[in-house]
Amino acid sequence: MPRFFIEPPRGEEIILRGEDASHISRSLRLEKGDTVTLCDGQGTDYLAVIRDISRETVTLGITEHVPSSCEPRAKVTLYQAMPKSDKMEWIIQKSVELGVDRIVPVLTERCISRPDEKGMKKKLERYQKIALSAAKQSGRGKVPVIEDLLLLQDAVCQCPKDSFVCYEKGGERLCELITREAEEIGLFIGSEGGFSQKEIQLLTDRKVRLATLGPRILRCETAPVAALAVIFSLTGDL
Repeated sequence: MPRFFIEPPRGEEIILRGEDASHISRSLRLEKGDTVTLCDGQGTDYLAVIRDISRETVTLGITEHVPSSCEPRAKVTLYQAMPKSDKMEWIIQKSVELGVDRIVPVLTERCISRPDEKGMKKKLERYQKIALSAAKQSGRGKVPVIEDLLLLQDAVCQCPKDSFVCYEKGGERLCELITREAEEIGLFIGSEGGFSQKEIQLLTDRKVRLATLGPRILRCETAPVAALAVIFSLTGDL
C-alpha cells in the first residue's frame, strides 16, 4: 500500500499537496475510494481513503490508526566516518531500510572526503531526502534523522553506553557483545582507510568496545549493512 509521511493529524481529514499529491495522481494513478497509508513519523500509521483528487491536491479521510509494526525495538545510531564519492548515500539508504534510528556522519583522520560547512549543508539536505525515500519504500514508522557532521572526539562523547566499533584488526563477535534485551546501541564504522590506532585508543578509552565482522576485510559501505543486519537479528528485530 502506498505510504506517505505527514505531520501528526489534528482531525480526520488530511490534504496532501506538492510532490506527494503529484505522486498519487500522476505516478500511482490512484482514484477516489483508493486507500493509502499515512505515517506521522512518531510510530503511528493511519489508513486513509481518497475523498477527492487532482494533480495539485489530494484529500483523504482517516478511517483507522494503528501503531507502526515496522519500527525496531532497539534504537541503533550509526556513526559513519565520511566515505568518498556517493558511498554515504548508499549507506544511508540501506541502513534506513534495515531499521537504523539515527545516522551521524563523522570526520576521522583517514577520511578522504572532508566537505566544508557549505558543502556539508547541501549533502545533508540530499541525505535526508534519501532517508525519507528509503523510509517510505521500506514501510518505516519514522524517518531517521541524518545529523550534522561531527569530529570523532565529539561523537564519542554522545554515543550510547552500549557502543561498538568495527575494527579490521579484531575484536569480539557481535553475538558476544549484544543481548536480545539491548535498547540503545551505537555503531562506529570507519571510512576507506579505517580508524587510526590513536582513534581506536580514543574510542576504547570511552568504553566503546572492539567488534569484529569476521576474518575478511569489508568495504566501508559493506560493513555498516552487515553489522546492522547482525545487530537487528540479535535483538529480534529482523
